[in-house]
Amino acid sequence: MKKTSTRLADGRELIYYDLRDDSVRDAVDRRPLEPTVTTSEVRRDPLLGDSVAVASHRQGRTYHPPADECPLCPSQGGRLSEIPDSSYDVVVFENRFPSLAGDAGRCEVVCFTSDHTAAFADLTEEQVRLVLDAWTDRTSELSHLPSVEQVFCFENRGAEIGVTLQHPHGQIYAYPFTTPRTALMLRQVAAHKEATGGGNLFDSVLEGELAGGRVVLEGEHWAAFVPYAAHWPYEVHLYPRRRVPDLLALDEAARTEFPKVYLELLRRFDRVFGEGQSPTPYIAAWHQAPFGALEEFDGVGRDDFALHLELFTVRRTPGKLKFLAGSESGMSVFINDVPPERAAERLREVASS
Repeated sequence: MKKTSTRLADGRELIYYDLRDDSVRDAVDRRPLEPTVTTSEVRRDPLLGDSVAVASHRQGRTYHPPADECPLCPSQGGRLSEIPDSSYDVVVFENRFPSLAGDAGRCEVVCFTSDHTAAFADLTEEQVRLVLDAWTDRTSELSHLPSVEQVFCFENRGAEIGVTLQHPHGQIYAYPFTTPRTALMLRQVAAHKEATGGGNLFDSVLEGELAGGRVVLEGEHWAAFVPYAAHWPYEVHLYPRRRVPDLLALDEAARTEFPKVYLELLRRFDRVFGEGQSPTPYIAAWHQAPFGALEEFDGVGRDDFALHLELFTVRRTPGKLKFLAGSESGMSVFINDVPPERAAERLREVASS
């Protein structure tokens, strides 16, 4: 992998990740952009104890542009985009309309391929490995920023999720706090550790799932399953078999196997609702241990956390979506319409031949 860092016309950082070591990235951003102005701030909710990012400048962000005006395609001819070069393998750049900025964190966009019509599942294993290396590199770099406590790599796919740019891409949020969902996990890990005299909750969950009937697929270094208490109609958790706290700690064997396993998982998601359906909308979310202090979690350290990816869709059946209505949005109590055992069975049925 070759990494080349440059700056866009408004001062934002852009990084090319190339498969070839002889790639030259010296194109200049020729757009007449003014310096980026953001109004992000993080406010603490005194009742719930969680944090809310307020970012009014995002109201003006790019919204469903036509394909020939996509800002994530490479710059070609007279069309200038966020990527100055005429081609690329993987690109990461600071979001022009970030939810988090300055002391409130940082937001980045990850373009998986220059092919506007592709999807992540269309990538080659070599391309996926490059994306994994980019995620890992950005996790490392962002974790060293003074304001950052947690790094979150994710992909939103599909208009049903709320995606406003159709080009295959994901995002990275670098939060100045430990996110509420991660904090909940850490509290459960701490309680389990105390109750079992030092046992690890993630290890226990993985061991139990591998012995049960909700396993979707297994590799030598990765395992995917539908969790016992899945929140979403089709939800899969992908774990490395060797517990590590973050992407940085994955060994070479796990990195090498990941593309094959993950591509198979995504392709099954696209087949789960049958032929003739539009591509399955999904969220793919990497959960990594926070880099900040963990004193509030009763003896739990970073190594007690387990890196894993959670993949889920808001579609519950062909033509119907799972909406977060009263119980989910009002009380955070999910109601799942698809039994996890049936979801796992269906995801096994649509395996590649």
